[in-house]
Amino acid sequence: MTSPRSLKVVALGGGNGLSALLAGLKRVAIRSRSNRNSHSLTLRNITAIVTVTDDGGSSGRIRDQYPTPAPGDIRNCLVALAGDEPLMTDLFRYRFKGEGELRDHSLGNLLLTALTDITGDFHKAIHLSSQVLAIEGTILPSTTENVTLRALLEDGSEVRGETNISRASSSVRSIFLEPPSCRPLPEAIDAILKADIVTLGPGSLYTSLIPNLAVPGITEAIHSSHALKIYIGNLMTQPGETDRFTFSDHIVALQKHLGGRLLFTHALISSDSCSPTLVRRYRLEGAQPVVKDLHKARQLGVRVFQRKLLSSKTDKIRHDSLKLAAAVLEIYKKESQR
Repeated sequence: MTSPRSLKVVALGGGNGLSALLAGLKRVAIRSRSNRNSHSLTLRNITAIVTVTDDGGSSGRIRDQYPTPAPGDIRNCLVALAGDEPLMTDLFRYRFKGEGELRDHSLGNLLLTALTDITGDFHKAIHLSSQVLAIEGTILPSTTENVTLRALLEDGSEVRGETNISRASSSVRSIFLEPPSCRPLPEAIDAILKADIVTLGPGSLYTSLIPNLAVPGITEAIHSSHALKIYIGNLMTQPGETDRFTFSDHIVALQKHLGGRLLFTHALISSDSCSPTLVRRYRLEGAQPVVKDLHKARQLGVRVFQRKLLSSKTDKIRHDSLKLAAAVLEIYKKESQR
């Protein structure tokens, strides 16, 4: 593996986890530009490949009326990578209050939907929004088709829709998209093939991570890419999705949906212990810290790295965005020197 001075990072996922990683990568990229050490690795190219299957909240209400991919996770990524445009960033973050039809709608979601309606192209709408926000990088949907997430459960039943999957009483056996023949965005495939680093996660296993892998062509591109592939483990289990899942259980589920292949040969997990007070609060909601059975993960052939990744700046159990991004680049640097 070579060590190019200007790295291309592709981050796959969705939800808060992907946004946290992107916010950290943005800060690293900005710092890179001011680093005059020609021998150090620099981050010059960030690409986010984002799931578009959300059917809850503002995104779900929009999709009930417009045949469009879910804008919510895209909006979060736009905000995470936004440049020095505070007013426009605040607009994309804004959520309507009150009791009317706009209550709880995200203005960013509505703007993305309006631009899609005007241009007839969801990808172009994202590109135009990226220009307005002067983002640090590129945001791509894994597909621009109006796809729906479906799950086959362990009890043999099928569930349709991301929200219903999260609430299912039985555990998930497999995830697939409707229509199954949806096409990947060509730019997403190209970015994966040219990447130095490809990350997956953190994020909801069955509703944020695997939906990207379920788009035809994405898995094949990851397999063909010469990039270092890093899976970033979750801090907490997801109620209804990954109850009682250990770290290695997440990896096994990914392998299952990747045709038994171990594409993400490296993994990053937090070494921090969560606050007992916060853990008790999360347990009331059905979540618990992911058990770090690292020996089982290593038996699967994964090279595991532990770093202090927990944020101390929030009353929630979250990754620290800068620590997360720095750890990803540190792993690349270390592995490229082997």
